[in-house]
Amino acid sequence: MKPSTQFIGQSDSAQSLRDLLGTIANSNSTVLITGESGTGKELLARSLHEQSMRAGSNFVPINCAAIPKELLESELFGHRKGSFTGAVSDRLGRFELAHGGTLFLDEIGDMPMDMQVKLLRVLQERTIDPIGSTRQIPIDVRVIAATHRDLEHEISTGKFREDLYYRLNVLPVNTPPLRERVEDIEPLLIHFAQKFAHVQHGPIRFSVEFMSSMREYPWPGNVRELSNLVDRFSTLYAGQRLDLRAIPPSLLPKGMVLLQANLKPLTPNPVVPQTMTPPKEVLEEMEQGELELETDVEDIIMLAQGMPELPPEGLSLKDRLAEIEKSIIEQALARAQGNVSKTAKLLNLQRTTLIEKINKYDLRSV
Repeated sequence: MKPSTQFIGQSDSAQSLRDLLGTIANSNSTVLITGESGTGKELLARSLHEQSMRAGSNFVPINCAAIPKELLESELFGHRKGSFTGAVSDRLGRFELAHGGTLFLDEIGDMPMDMQVKLLRVLQERTIDPIGSTRQIPIDVRVIAATHRDLEHEISTGKFREDLYYRLNVLPVNTPPLRERVEDIEPLLIHFAQKFAHVQHGPIRFSVEFMSSMREYPWPGNVRELSNLVDRFSTLYAGQRLDLRAIPPSLLPKGMVLLQANLKPLTPNPVVPQTMTPPKEVLEEMEQGELELETDVEDIIMLAQGMPELPPEGLSLKDRLAEIEKSIIEQALARAQGNVSKTAKLLNLQRTTLIEKINKYDLRSV
């Protein structure tokens, strides 16, 4: 199985899923994958395809919720030139493109009722009727469908056909939410840290407290949310060891901010980003010309306060000022518990200026 389709995890549910996929991979029966959004349903579908005897042919996905109702039939079954206004040439549908391989019908629960009828006939007869065609075309396709909806409830409300449900649900597969497989959070964090690692600085790393907080967070967006969060931190804190207490709340999900608030305050020398991209609001202010950088003279005056007496052998003014500046920034960061905005206020600096100086002196956790 290719790395891109590995179902990462060491929990019992992850291992059970891997075993189940190995068992049903070579079956031609339809599969219905259910589970919350972000749990990796398409990843499982691709894994099934790549473990099957159909792996040498196409895996063709289509999101039934993302395509307008009036275009879905053409997308699935294709059309012939001149069959409707705008049909300037023949077009192969997804079923024909997946011939010999696998068709993945994502968000099948959002498929319109009239299309459900046509899909049911295709699954029964294994032929398709492209729009405008005068003959049926046989197809050899393994169908895998997925949905985050409760299809039995949808049937009871008249939004999904019962006969199609039983046709699709020959081999049911359920993807558990991440909060139910807490053992998999750490290997997933490490996996995505490697995936999104900065070319020069390498992957981010995680403190013990960070890992503990990640296991407590309920992950409403599941693995997709975790992946996006690691991608964000890999950009802002490239190569660094993360401590949740040093990350600005604006970069965290609301539930994670609550966990952050329960942690003990940082000791001096908190984590600060090495290559940090300013937040969106700062970038917008910069574009509007609302931010002005302090002049070198103002910096020197501020940093020279409290400077020791000039030694007999002289000194490098530039190096000494840099030392003072670095020391003051470190003290301010410690007092502000790593909060860049608060530190900037303490030093009477614009936030973007402070970020530049943090990067300049490579202020990071020890």
